[in-house]
Amino acid sequence: IIPLEKMAMAFQPEDLSCSICQEVYDNPVVLSCSHSFCEDCIKKLRKGKPDTLCPICRRRLSRKDPIRNLALRDALYCLDDHLPVCVVCKESKTHELHHFRPIEEAAQVLRVKLEEDLTQLRDKLKLLRQFEKNCDLSLGHIKSQASQAKELIQNEFEKLHQFLVEEEESRMKALREEEERKTQRMKDKMAAVSREIEALSESIRDTEEQLRASDVSFLLQYKAAVERAQLLSSVVSVSPVLFMADHC
Repeated sequence: IIPLEKMAMAFQPEDLSCSICQEVYDNPVVLSCSHSFCEDCIKKLRKGKPDTLCPICRRRLSRKDPIRNLALRDALYCLDDHLPVCVVCKESKTHELHHFRPIEEAAQVLRVKLEEDLTQLRDKLKLLRQFEKNCDLSLGHIKSQASQAKELIQNEFEKLHQFLVEEEESRMKALREEEERKTQRMKDKMAAVSREIEALSESIRDTEEQLRASDVSFLLQYKAAVERAQLLSSVVSVSPVLFMADHC
């Protein structure tokens, strides 16, 4: 004998479901083998068959109509413990002051409540999917912006690089032209200096040779030598100091 305090656990979810239709019992009946099924399920099972076996234990069913399973038919649902119980368990101390509803009524009420919860979950799922979609759009926008920025930066630096190349070429050309001008000017001055050096060297040689001449010869050529030296002094156009200062 199951104590009243433990009978509340006698019904399990599978105890309230028909093993044929897999639904909560509808007009449950009990067979001679003690297994219970929906009345319509048994009728369909036995229809057109002289002998019928129990779907669970495979025992031959009695030809008599099965009796109603009052325990399952009168099963209640405890709203406080969320458990199906029988009418006996309803009066036990375990369910004292608890609220009960018939199984079918409780199932309808709780289905409505669960459907409301499911609706909220579906709404939340819809919002999350919309958020996910927005995130995908934002990600695509970010990638597009990054790609455009990358292309812009590359173009700007390409233009800058081209400008620097052209600027380098322009400055190098100007430097070469300045170098050529200064070089040519220096060559011209060096040529003039060379001519003056040659003229002075020749005058110096002549003057030294005149100094070694006899007194009469020296005196006769003195005036011409002085005039030649003065002429050469006035012709020399390059001052070493100014020459160096011009090219520092």
